[in-house]
Amino acid sequence: MIPAASQFDLFLKANEIGLRLEITGGIPSWETQPVLLHQKAVDVIRESIRRSNQKSKCACVHYADLYITFPDGSLKRPDISIFCREPDETTTAITLIPEAVIEVISQGYEMKDLEINPTFFLSQGVKDVLVLDPMTKFILHARKDGKKTYTSPREFKLECGCVVTV
Repeated sequence: MIPAASQFDLFLKANEIGLRLEITGGIPSWETQPVLLHQKAVDVIRESIRRSNQKSKCACVHYADLYITFPDGSLKRPDISIFCREPDETTTAITLIPEAVIEVISQGYEMKDLEINPTFFLSQGVKDVLVLDPMTKFILHARKDGKKTYTSPREFKLECGCVVTV
């Protein structure tokens, strides 16, 4: 197995040629860079993220397309990651587990985003996983207590105390 620091360097080089690499549960995968529809959806969702009220202890810090090293050694790059505080790392993959992850489906990667990612993220301690198909407006919301489906746009109150419209 390649050491995590070397994996990260390899992944950054792949990004330079237009590939997004990830390792999920020891299985490497790749996809092409997102198209405009995908990126617009990510931007609109990020603009809506906020605290549910002034007393919320979560800062609702969010980033797009950030490499995260998970406890099992997986290296993932969620479309949107929401944290209650700023991660410590600034030049390497983040090790802080996000409170919530939002994925926007890219055409051809539906299985990864709908079937593999929600189960993986929940198993690693992420509390809310939202998946949006920007073409159909379908939303999957997964938590430890189960999965529900909705139609976009819809506002969600996350377990961490943040609110987001997907």
